[in-house]
Amino acid sequence: SQGQFPLTQNVTVIEGETATLTCRVDQNDNTSLQWSNPAQQTLYFDDKKALRDNRIELLRASWHELTIRVTDVSLSDEGQYTCSLFTMPVKTSKAFLTVLGVPESPQITGFNSPVMEGDRMELTCKTSGSKPAADIRWFKNDKEVKDVKYVKEEDANRKTFTVSSTMNFRADRGDDGAVVSCRVEHESLHAKPQIAKQVLEIHYIPSVKIIPSTLWPEEGQSITLICESKGKPLPDPVLWTKDGGELPDPERMIVNGRELTINVLNKTDNGTYRCEAENPIGLNSAEYVLIIHGCYHKVSWEGNILDGKYKNYECKDNDVS
Repeated sequence: SQGQFPLTQNVTVIEGETATLTCRVDQNDNTSLQWSNPAQQTLYFDDKKALRDNRIELLRASWHELTIRVTDVSLSDEGQYTCSLFTMPVKTSKAFLTVLGVPESPQITGFNSPVMEGDRMELTCKTSGSKPAADIRWFKNDKEVKDVKYVKEEDANRKTFTVSSTMNFRADRGDDGAVVSCRVEHESLHAKPQIAKQVLEIHYIPSVKIIPSTLWPEEGQSITLICESKGKPLPDPVLWTKDGGELPDPERMIVNGRELTINVLNKTDNGTYRCEAENPIGLNSAEYVLIIHGCYHKVSWEGNILDGKYKNYECKDNDVS
């Protein structure tokens, strides 16, 4: 009966799912097959159930195969199962049942909104119940953050693990609105990681700059100075001054929101214009030096070319300053 030998395979199953244990014999002269659990308790002897456990069912029983099913598998079901062929002597084959613990949904802690620019931030992502220990990866706007700390601790049941990962960084205005996510990866998740997300809110002092509507302001024309201010909370309204004092001619110098428009420019408007923007974090300002240029008109030149040079040329429009 050299061909009479039971054959089994190791099985890996996720906690709560179903495990199928199969024992096959290529050649069998009506010899009984038996499955027993890691505690050496008989589960099935041929087609006869031996252990009262409603989760254990018979799928197939013949001289060549004994297949059983364990539903709602728990971590305590893990271990070495034995298929026995009752020849003389008894021949056995081992099958190890591995039960994977599914990690709990992760949580991000440590974020207190809002955060001031320049403050040090420490975010921690934690998940429990994984077996083996899950992996945690951090991302900021889908770009992975590598410089993180990882800690693994055994749970009270001494079977599963709690893992946590901490990310440290200094808050920057460029991070405002960024989405930080921690991804828990584990073989029980079928390549679909569990993800926790946190949207960052960073408060920062305003940045200010002045944009003129023209780079060559001329006498008699108008100019609009736009005060572009960015900050969080948004600074509103802005304050316009000239040479350190109030605007001298409010009838021609009209403020509309963040814009200052000066109509009918003249050389008395020359000077330094300042725009100030303030929010609860602080105050910032920008300056623009206005220089009014004289009136320029389009001119044409006439003359005779002699030896490659103009001779006897004159300007046909004398209204040029």
